[in-house]
Amino acid sequence: MDYIWTPWRYRYVADDATDNRCIFCDALELGDDARALIVLRGAKNFIILNRYPYTTGHVMVVPYTHVANLSDAEPDTLAEMMRIAQRVEIALANTYHPQGYNLGMNLGRAAGAGVTGHLHLHVLPRWAGDANFMTVTGETRVEPEELSVTFERLRKALAS
Repeated sequence: MDYIWTPWRYRYVADDATDNRCIFCDALELGDDARALIVLRGAKNFIILNRYPYTTGHVMVVPYTHVANLSDAEPDTLAEMMRIAQRVEIALANTYHPQGYNLGMNLGRAAGAGVTGHLHLHVLPRWAGDANFMTVTGETRVEPEELSVTFERLRKALAS
């Protein structure tokens, strides 16, 4: 049997986070979408860039309402979340030409959620080989584009 050691992951799992602040609610309260990296605002959800992306263009679709689970969300909010995910998929395709996508939610700390109290859907464009040597063995991500550039490119793509 092979083992892959990820001590950085253990620190995350073992951390007893007592800070109850929500990064999504804080971003909304900031009142500056460019600084908060909020790319698009819908009626019930918004798109925000991930500050620690797995790939360029990694965004999250987030409801305005602070709810932790799908069962707590309004049906209209979830429907709009999917429409916005569809819209961002098209924008990413036209802007970055990825070869695939990962869409997903981590509900609860045990499932890997970094933000446990506020539901959000990750949308990640993917390319063959984007999990390279630096990511896999060096535990370092190499991003070819600054977040401010990604913000402007996606905001423009979503405006049309």
